[in-house]
Parts: sequence; C-alpha cells; structure tokens
Amino acid sequence: MSRNFELLHEAGRVQDMLRQRLEAAVPEPAEFVPGNPMLPIAGLAREEITKLVQRLFLMPGAPGARQVVFTGTELGNGCSWICARAADILASQVAGSVCVVDCNLGLPTLHAEFQVSNHYGLAEALQGGESIRQFAQQLARPNLWLLSCGSQSEQSQKLLTVEKMRRRMSELRAEFDFVLLDVAPLNMSNHALALGNWCDGVVLVLKANSSPRKAARKALEGLQAAKIPVLGAILNQRTFPIPDSIYHRL
Repeated sequence: MSRNFELLHEAGRVQDMLRQRLEAAVPEPAEFVPGNPMLPIAGLAREEITKLVQRLFLMPGAPGARQVVFTGTELGNGCSWICARAADILASQVAGSVCVVDCNLGLPTLHAEFQVSNHYGLAEALQGGESIRQFAQQLARPNLWLLSCGSQSEQSQKLLTVEKMRRRMSELRAEFDFVLLDVAPLNMSNHALALGNWCDGVVLVLKANSSPRKAARKALEGLQAAKIPVLGAILNQRTFPIPDSIYHRL
C-alpha cells in the first residue's frame, strides 16, 4: 500500500468521525405534542370550538381550509372571542404556524383577547411595503402569531377591499400554514364579502336568543349570492338548562 493511499484513507476516516460527531451534536426535531390552549376556555365551549377546528382544518381525508373568515350578523355576537380561541386551539393541535388577523379596523379587539399591544399591524401593512411577517407579532405559543389592527382610520378601512389587501392575503397564505381573520359584522360593512372571496370560506357567528332570524337569513343569502362558501355557523352564548355532567349523558 502506497504512502499516498494510506494518507487518503486516514483522511477519509477522520472526516467520517467528524461527520458522525456533527450529526450527533445536531438534535433531532422534537416531535410535536398537542397541548392545552393559552386562552381561558372550559366546559362545553371548549369542546364545541375544538370540534369546529377539527371540522374546518383537520378533518382526516379531506382538504382542510387554510384561510377562514370569522364574522357575525351584528355587533356583540362574540365573534372575536371565538376567532381568538379557535386560533389558539388550532395552534395547540398542529405543528404548523397559525396567524390570527384583526380585520375589524373600526373596532379591534383581538389584541385585548391575547393581552398584547396594538401599536402597529394590518393598517400599517396595507400602507407599507415590508414583508407581512414584519407586522405580525409572535405570541406566547411559538407557532401562534397575531396581526393586530394597528392604527385606526377611515382610510385604512377602505384599503381592506382593494388590490393591496388581496396581495397581503396571498402573502399570509404563503407565510403561515393557517390564517384566521376576524372581520366586522355583515350589517356594518361588506368587508366579510370582499375578504371571503379571497379565502376558503366564512364561519358565521350568531348570538343565541339575540340574533334575529331575518338578519341571519339575509347574511346567508348575501354570502351565497357572492358565491362564498359558508363553512359553518356558530350559535354563541347558548345556555343549557341542565348541568354539563348530565348533558353529556343524554
């Protein structure tokens, strides 16, 4: 065996040893383990929103939605509360990234749900040119992000229905695995109709014993006329005359 061959053989052995050490030093990606949601939610409300999340995004054997609008028939239906918790529960069940967006630029509340600031967000994104992720803030859960409303102005609200918003929606789809949008009620603006055309569909939030049937019917007809898929309807704040423990046995 020549000296040159011995040197080459020895060099190859050293490289193999170094490669093995480097591979051993790099930890394997941690397996995702579903956890509990961050936001307070208990009892039947948690069960029902978990079922909604499963049906919308995680149904086995079905192409789940990736971008969904949450809107109500009128103010006070609890749409923001539901949207925030749906995003939180989804993030606790998947390894992918989840972004919840406050598109209610007239009355933003999502930042309050997560107890974070609203110093900048969607309004600034619609006026600036930076990447959409630059305007989103990561929350306590590593895979959950919030794009808050940002500054409130009449001009910003007008931008929700223009081409710039459509491009931002495309960016959100590219940047995040799931996007949930909290949008102003249908009786206050047409934003849900405009944004619904750029998403996979709409979830309609109704308030039990409050939302008029006429308003709900009008909302559904408007969405159907615009050919926007209605992915589900939620009857929020429903009261049960019997305890949860007994209700589950029925």
